[in-house]
Amino acid sequence: MRLDIDVTGRTVVICGTAVGVRRAVRRYVAADAKVVVVVDGALPDAALQVGGVRYAQRPAGDALAEWINLLGPAWLVVAVGPEAAVNERLAGVCGHLKIMPVTESAAGPGGRVVLVGGGPGVPGLLTADACEALRDADVVFYDRLAPTDDLASLAPAAELIDVGKQPYHHPVSQCEIEQQMITAALAGASVVRLKGGDPFVFGRGGEELIACARAGVPATVVPGVSSAISVPGSAGIPVTHRGVSRAFTVISGHDPLSKQQLEALADLESTVVILMGMNNLTQITLGLLRAGLPADTPAAVVERGFSDQQRTTVGTVSTLGNQVRAAGIGSPAVIIVGAVVAVAGDHQRLAEAAEAIEAAEAIEAADAADASILAASTDSLTSCAGGGVQ
Repeated sequence: MRLDIDVTGRTVVICGTAVGVRRAVRRYVAADAKVVVVVDGALPDAALQVGGVRYAQRPAGDALAEWINLLGPAWLVVAVGPEAAVNERLAGVCGHLKIMPVTESAAGPGGRVVLVGGGPGVPGLLTADACEALRDADVVFYDRLAPTDDLASLAPAAELIDVGKQPYHHPVSQCEIEQQMITAALAGASVVRLKGGDPFVFGRGGEELIACARAGVPATVVPGVSSAISVPGSAGIPVTHRGVSRAFTVISGHDPLSKQQLEALADLESTVVILMGMNNLTQITLGLLRAGLPADTPAAVVERGFSDQQRTTVGTVSTLGNQVRAAGIGSPAVIIVGAVVAVAGDHQRLAEAAEAIEAAEAIEAADAADASILAASTDSLTSCAGGGVQ
């Protein structure tokens, strides 16, 4: 059970195994409670104990005086996944002492890494598995494009470590990130590597998975919603559309494209989605034009997708670079090149036309209703006048 209550300065006794209670301990310590851990079995090594927390071994089931001594000062008792007999004993002592008991599931085993795709940066697009991994985490290494605004509530028991890179500025190198993840997992922590979008779409998730395998650390992957598809969609731009484009190609704009690559993209007659390409936008568009892409091919940039600052700039492959410079558009942004960009405009025009038709129909219906009321009133007045003559 999870309770949103103020435990600041209050004594909270947490009962369970040393492994199972670690998530609850971190959460209540973060909430400024005075935490006492009653451990089922041997006490954890000093290096694994949380600072400021008192640890004690669980008394025998019939050692009532010891139970009362441990639970007596508590304001709240948390039973973390112990067996039914222990739950019954805790409930009995808490009832006698008039202390509120709650239960919650035990934390999963540590010593593992979960690579989690955070989607385009809003918590609502996290998957259910991503949220569960964050709830179970002891440590979260997160990127700047991951959903970070609510991260403290999504991972309430975790230490949050910012390892985000910015263009041409990598305060923590990829090698260091991998080493920190592995070190934490080998120390027994449940580690989440939270990345924007999907871990395997320009997210270097493959490298991190290989690093974990080489270190003997179990690792799993939770896919995420890729910005390559979702951000154009947020602006009404489909990456494929029947009769317009039946394929799309996602490329990294971080490194220059070869002449052969540009020619291949120009010949595809499909959608090109460019991630991390704002710094090289002019070079990419000029390269596509030289490779034979028609100058009037629709193109767009969607900046800061799914945020309050989202904005879309629409032009052609020959004009987009100048439009972006004039508008002062920067990263993060997704670039879309292809006929599908015009589909969004068609959708908008169709929506506006539909709204105009609905408004006209509403006015026509209101006029008809007014005419009907007027006719009924005239008939009533005529009837009354006739009755007066008689």
